[in-house]
Amino acid sequence: MWRVSGDLAPETPIGVDHTEQGGVDLLSGTPVVPAQREAGPVRSAWQRGLERYGYRAPDRSGYAERLVPPMPDGRGVTPRRVPPSPLLARLGIVLPAALWSWLVRWAGWLGPIGVALFGGLLRFTSLGQPNAVIFDETYYAKDAYSLWHGGYETNWPDDANNKILGSPQSIPFRTDPSYIVHPPVGKWVIGLGEQLFGMHPFGWRFMVALLGTVSILMLARIGRRLFRSTLLGCVAGLLLSVDGLHFVMSRSALLDLVVMFWFLAAFGFMLLDRDRTRALIARRTADRPGGDWLLLGWRPYRLAAAVSIGLMGATKWSGMYVLVAFWLLGVCWDVGARRLAGSRSPLLYGLWDATVAGPLLLLVASTVYVASWTGWFLSSTAPDKGGYGRDWALHRAGLSPEYVQGVRMPFRVDLTWVPDALRSLWHYHASMYDFHTHLTSPHTYQSSPWSWLVQGRPVSYFYDSPKLGQNGCKVNECAREVLAIGTPLLWWAGTVALVYCLYRWALRRDWRAGAVLCAVAAGYLPWFLYPTRTIFLFYAVAFVPFLVLALTMMIGAMIGPKNASRDRRTVGVVGAGLLIVAIMWNFLYFYPLYTGQTIPMDAWRARMWFTSWI
Repeated sequence: MWRVSGDLAPETPIGVDHTEQGGVDLLSGTPVVPAQREAGPVRSAWQRGLERYGYRAPDRSGYAERLVPPMPDGRGVTPRRVPPSPLLARLGIVLPAALWSWLVRWAGWLGPIGVALFGGLLRFTSLGQPNAVIFDETYYAKDAYSLWHGGYETNWPDDANNKILGSPQSIPFRTDPSYIVHPPVGKWVIGLGEQLFGMHPFGWRFMVALLGTVSILMLARIGRRLFRSTLLGCVAGLLLSVDGLHFVMSRSALLDLVVMFWFLAAFGFMLLDRDRTRALIARRTADRPGGDWLLLGWRPYRLAAAVSIGLMGATKWSGMYVLVAFWLLGVCWDVGARRLAGSRSPLLYGLWDATVAGPLLLLVASTVYVASWTGWFLSSTAPDKGGYGRDWALHRAGLSPEYVQGVRMPFRVDLTWVPDALRSLWHYHASMYDFHTHLTSPHTYQSSPWSWLVQGRPVSYFYDSPKLGQNGCKVNECAREVLAIGTPLLWWAGTVALVYCLYRWALRRDWRAGAVLCAVAAGYLPWFLYPTRTIFLFYAVAFVPFLVLALTMMIGAMIGPKNASRDRRTVGVVGAGLLIVAIMWNFLYFYPLYTGQTIPMDAWRARMWFTSWI
């Protein structure tokens, strides 16, 4: 196997040696012959002036060598035998050579799995507590049950929550349709837990907790691939495990954690597609220098990303912004890969890639979205017997051309040749759009997106104030609360990390920082388009993993490169370690408020200080 080498500045990992054992296999065992190096570009006076302020112009030398990161010998994976660890030797720990080699070879999976198990243990412990319908679970838990038992959302009596939680339990399920404003995928996911474990708090929270746990594993693996470091990947997974907002949302039957899961999955597939495509271009460059190929071949990971975005949009409509952002991100990556491969017209071929990828991504995501409404399509068109609005097209004649059932039609299209089911679905979506764009009712816990990064207005999902002798209260007055708030120190440090990533992307041309910023922007900035809409802090859970990646990147910079002096590395490791320990302490401090534990009122007030002074 050829070993790729050369000037790899754009792919150099942060805080670790680029030949770290357990590297990621991107070449699939196919030999890659480095291309002939060319002379570096001539820098203009403008570029030389910017370099004095930290700007670094891209180096086009060694095209094929820089398309993929350097990997250890042995088909891109760790050799079967690795040298002993100097650190373990200094600590007096002696491991058999075979065991040490096995641990190193599988560290890329053992570490992330260990972190995910830790996060899962936190999330599943006392998952059924509080034994109550908290916040918007009153909608989604019952809608999920209706989907699994009728294919569409139905109305429930006013006392349904008491009957569901009562002993003996009764489920007052009805068949008359209910008007809902979110697509069904997230509710199908919640309902799967109800089918497995029953219609109670543990049942409707199970699948969300499972997705939250799996997302920790996903982020650890994504961080490992992004930073070429198993250590930093595990740091990212650990930080996500102890973020309070992610933790609370993983223990609540709401849709936003499901949105976050598919968002993160799409990002991971995009990253896999980038690595696979660059390895393909490197192989082609070895055979025919120039990099001018009209098509880059079959791209399964790009299609998987489109499916994930479709499922995200079929949970909440915010996924449509991610589709546009990741399409542009993929175009930029393709242009950059062609440029590094020595293409004579990288922008022209990049535009061609864009015209092919854009419609394809849209087609796949749209198909997934429409398919998610299968239960609604299969429901009856008889009045009050099928999904809400399922029979609309059958009664379209004679209704007002502008207003239908009291809803203004901003996208009214009368296409009589379109099947009635699709016309009815279009009307239903126009009404949902009208609801979302005119949702301005004041709410106690609503907040502006400007305050999200500093956790300015958390959301209380559940609150109770037991007295002495009630629910474990041992003083005169106690409090029980489930508070949706991120770990403050993590979010405050993450905000600083976003500024650092902006510097790395704008002045250092670091593609990793650009990718993280793109994902944060796709999940965060669209909410500024609706300044008058009633919105909440917990919507920010969708981009929490990418905030964590930004913080992990900054921690890697704190640790420093491996060739730094011993004192520099020591100071960096201690500083990064203290930051991680402080974040974990902050999470433990808020843990009673995340889980609804009974605590003295004075202790509750002390924790609420973090939210009252902002």
